Amino acid sequence: MASPFIELKVGERTVKVTNPDKVYFPELGATKRELFEYYVSVGEGALRAMRDRPTNLKRHPDGIHTEAIYQKRMPAKHPDWLQTATVTFPSGRKADSLRVTEVAAIAYCANLGTIDFHPWQVRAGDVERPDELRIDLDPQPGVAFAAAREAAFLTREVLGELGMTGFVKTSGNRGLHIAVRIEPRWDFVEVRHAGIALARAVEDRAPHLVTTAWWKEERGERVFVDFNQNARDRTVVSAYSVRARPAATVSAPLTWDELADAEPADFDIRTVPARFAKLGDVHAAIDDHAYSIEPLLERYASDDRGDLPYPPNYPKMPGEPKRVQPSKARPAEDG
Repeated sequence: MASPFIELKVGERTVKVTNPDKVYFPELGATKRELFEYYVSVGEGALRAMRDRPTNLKRHPDGIHTEAIYQKRMPAKHPDWLQTATVTFPSGRKADSLRVTEVAAIAYCANLGTIDFHPWQVRAGDVERPDELRIDLDPQPGVAFAAAREAAFLTREVLGELGMTGFVKTSGNRGLHIAVRIEPRWDFVEVRHAGIALARAVEDRAPHLVTTAWWKEERGERVFVDFNQNARDRTVVSAYSVRARPAATVSAPLTWDELADAEPADFDIRTVPARFAKLGDVHAAIDDHAYSIEPLLERYASDDRGDLPYPPNYPKMPGEPKRVQPSKARPAEDG
């Protein structure tokens, strides 16, 4: 028997929604159709965040309590109007990933059970040169969201001294993300170095609050600035993306004034559409100006601390320190 379906208009497209009444978020009773309609309702903002970016999909076709499908390649069967961008992974392998060009593409992926969207920090026109510097503020276990908020304002202060503007959003979980639009002139290694320089500048001002320690055993109860989110093939969840969590929280763009008393739980699949209808996209100005990262690269070059470790699945990089957990390295050094 064929699956039940409805067809909904999204821009100039008609997109099919199969099994629209399937419950994706049992605790809320939110269905697949509600997820689909959510993405259409915030489509302008979601498209701005993902436009022309190769985008990874985190799919839960049978609801959030089932195992996720992490999809970096465009499904073999797809409408001919969906576009792709060819990306290269750290291994050297290539893939044709979804290139988001219209709201209907986001809606189509929602019908595939995509809860989270994870765009690269590059555009399809030049997949080797990022146009976004990403600051991921991740409170470690035992650390409250208020600490991430404090770290975000401190990061804003550092950016302001550099003449740069950052755009802040909730992660949809416990942390915060700040995006800075940059000129697409530098490669992934250089942009990552700029991210390290910025993270260290924030850490140096408040080492009790912020850490750049890659190894979890060294972080303590602080906010970790995940500098490796600027490496090739590392992504953060998109603005306006729903998260596969029981409360269906959303990675919600904020103004800096709002951040002062915002809480992650305030923004979910049911509250954000009304907010968007009232305020529009509060990050609408993010593309108005792109910044040079030269000042950050100069800071990195003059810092004798050098590079920090890459994630374990990356090839060994020039100048990278030993990729060994400190507690495991000490016995060898003592011997």
